[in-house]
Amino acid sequence: MNDLALHGGTPAFAQRTGQPQPKIGTAEFLALAHRFGYSEEALQRLAAAVSDADLPPGGPTLSRWITAYPGPPEGELYEAEARAKYGVKHAQAVSSGTGALHCAAQAVGLRPGDEVIVPAMGFLATSMAVALVGATPVFCDVDESLQLDPGGLEACLTARTKAVIPTHHWGFVCDLEPVLAFARKHDLAVIEDCAQSPGATYHGRFVGTWGDLGCFSISAYKITGAGEGGMVLTNDDRLAERALQTAEGGGLWRPDRFAPERYAGELFAGTNYRLSELESTLDRVQLAKLDDVVARYRAVFRRIVGQLGRYAEITWQKSNDPEGDIGYMLRFFPQTHELAQQIVAALGAEGIGAGYRGPQAAPDWHLYSDMYPLFGDHADQCRPERCPRAVDLYNRVVTVHLDQWYSPEDADAIALGLTKVLDAYCTRVE
Repeated sequence: MNDLALHGGTPAFAQRTGQPQPKIGTAEFLALAHRFGYSEEALQRLAAAVSDADLPPGGPTLSRWITAYPGPPEGELYEAEARAKYGVKHAQAVSSGTGALHCAAQAVGLRPGDEVIVPAMGFLATSMAVALVGATPVFCDVDESLQLDPGGLEACLTARTKAVIPTHHWGFVCDLEPVLAFARKHDLAVIEDCAQSPGATYHGRFVGTWGDLGCFSISAYKITGAGEGGMVLTNDDRLAERALQTAEGGGLWRPDRFAPERYAGELFAGTNYRLSELESTLDRVQLAKLDDVVARYRAVFRRIVGQLGRYAEITWQKSNDPEGDIGYMLRFFPQTHELAQQIVAALGAEGIGAGYRGPQAAPDWHLYSDMYPLFGDHADQCRPERCPRAVDLYNRVVTVHLDQWYSPEDADAIALGLTKVLDAYCTRVE
């Protein structure tokens, strides 16, 4: 007993001799630099400048909850900056836009047997999030803005309707005021899907801040984002907690994470949509760039559109808020498919890339009638005759993709090319 260190004896393991090495170190940093596309010469310079010895004890970590760095995690800073940017009480960073929509669907309490009105045009993720919680997506037709048509909402309403999800896609915004009025009248939750229009505004206020919750995709596929990520915004404390419940493992976010529920219905099975520190670090930089990105797109779009005329055979995409749209695509509807084909070919010859699907186009999960993952349980909702305008407009629309980095001279040249082609094939209306 006297030999025990507890009683004054010599400790058996008084000092370690093996020196710990960082789990995540310089090799991972250089792998990231390689992924960024730096040249081999630049990578060699980086490797010569840094080593694992330059790292803090134990090395860094890319988990927001276990960090070796001083100060708050990047994820917390990112969320704080998003709250300030959008002027909301709660911002939750998650791993994808689909994850954000799933969190929002859980937050408003959607469950099997419920119905949710969604637009007939827009990516599958919107309706898929509804299906993930066991509810049924009910597709509402679109108008010539290619957004949900508020005039079609009443026809979609049943006793089982619990929510509506307006989307703001392809750089344009939905007409929110009549959607919100409809939802208030029928006591429906409103989840805004802003995946394809981050930074857009409606009547001077950011999209994503009008409904009960706003969902964003912060990814390399969108105008802001570096890899994969998402964000949920809300001003409602209870909705914020329920979104976190889904995103943070069924309750890991709570002050006493393993305690019994504090109020009825607080705890339910969740998943893990946590955003890593790596993504949060990059997305903080991306968020700071958002205003400039949007401003550049708007300048290009408005310079081009301001030079275009009106034509008897062409309908330009409707705008629900010309000041709030981002406008990274220019879209219009020729009267016929034949005319659309002629215009696209002529624009290509002018050096202006333009796209057109046509009635025989391959399936596309941006159109409700092609959303095959929903067909098993919701095939009736996906019938082409349910939303005929969406099918017609999506197949007939001509799309010209714009670049935020176009110079004023580039924009003028595109406007000239569009005018040349449309004057040749259409009748100008003065």
